[in-house]
Amino acid sequence: MIALAATGLLALSACGNEPGPGAADALSGRTFLSTSVVENGKPRQPQPKVRLQFTTNGRMSWNAGCNTSETSVSTADNQLVLGKEITSTAMGCLGPAADLDSWIGGVLGAKPDWKLDGSKLVLTTSSTTISLLDKEAAEPDVALDGTKWTLTSVVTGQSASSEPGFDKVWLTLNGERVTGSTGCNEFQGMVATSTGKLTFGELATTRRACTGQAAELETLLLKGLQGDLTYRIDGSTLSLRSANGGLDFTALR
Repeated sequence: MIALAATGLLALSACGNEPGPGAADALSGRTFLSTSVVENGKPRQPQPKVRLQFTTNGRMSWNAGCNTSETSVSTADNQLVLGKEITSTAMGCLGPAADLDSWIGGVLGAKPDWKLDGSKLVLTTSSTTISLLDKEAAEPDVALDGTKWTLTSVVTGQSASSEPGFDKVWLTLNGERVTGSTGCNEFQGMVATSTGKLTFGELATTRRACTGQAAELETLLLKGLQGDLTYRIDGSTLSLRSANGGLDFTALR
């Protein structure tokens, strides 16, 4: 069976006072991706990929390559101050990624100064400078049609799986047609597109016999591409969701 990695939320505590009103209008509703990280005057090696997202209700989430955390945030006086209660996903991260959660938590917990210049955001503490760029400028959304999307994860409830061989699974939408591969068989069929929704018809596949993990993956994929699905494109990521879970793809460049 394909293993699933738990992503439940854990309640954590942060030091400092509970912040006041939500994020400033300049940051509200925007997502920023890091372009460089400098520590003690030198580029941090390896360079972490930091993602900051500011919601319209005064909260901020962050990720540096492992877990995603979220809390309320104050941006008064051009300083980021995190709230007391922080939630975080609980994915087990190995190697260098295991240290990134505590590293980014320490930087953000140090109440960094922030400066925004158009699409460029800079966070500064006594030892660290993180330069970021608005996601719309750094990573514009890929077109739904005409893009070859390769599978990255299968989502069931609050859990997501990612296994070797997912990169051989792909689909492409062109108008009312969808074509692709389960990693074992090719498939094709009809799909209707409306705002934020895809409706798949019955998919026809070739008849190659699939065994083991390839057969399991084919079953998961074809089951996931049934009926009405909501979709969202975030940069080069396509997320398909139903009431039972979903599928995540990335654009093949």
